[in-house]
Amino acid sequence: MRQIMTEVPTSKMRSRAVRVEEIVAEVKRQLGDQLISVIYRDRIRVTRTRSYRLDAPVKKTDVEIMHTLLGVELKIGKRRLMCPDLAMARYLSVFARLGVAEVATPYDITQVSRLADDLESSWYRMLTLIEHLAGDQSARFRNRVLAILIADERNGIIEAGAGPAIPQFNQNTKQRKAKL
Repeated sequence: MRQIMTEVPTSKMRSRAVRVEEIVAEVKRQLGDQLISVIYRDRIRVTRTRSYRLDAPVKKTDVEIMHTLLGVELKIGKRRLMCPDLAMARYLSVFARLGVAEVATPYDITQVSRLADDLESSWYRMLTLIEHLAGDQSARFRNRVLAILIADERNGIIEAGAGPAIPQFNQNTKQRKAKL
């Protein structure tokens, strides 16, 4: 059976800043292609998408999915955003936790649920790996590791871009051949 979790070498002589970077590197190594920014770049941005202005604050805020009489809402801090369904609210909540201002959403709504599952799994796996690798450290240390990982993921998503507001439709609907 393959061992998934590995131990990060520790040394009492190393400084805290180096140790934080080691934990961050180990979390990224273990997540590999399951990092949120990698999923976004390789599986979301390659498909037809439209941009969605989320305007999530960079600082840590509460993100909550609310079921109201009017439908599903995503609450970011004190702001509420209407979402067409639960899958889109879950999808957007991951990016709201990262503090992304603008994000690409899949044009094909059948893909949103699967992508939301993958993004949420990546988020919670990242949190679990931080707890596993830095469990014996202080809460402040773990928060620094999380802050660096969130900033790196946010930068990866911003680097990939949000795409156009309206996707391009390059489909020829004419049935007749062009006359020469």
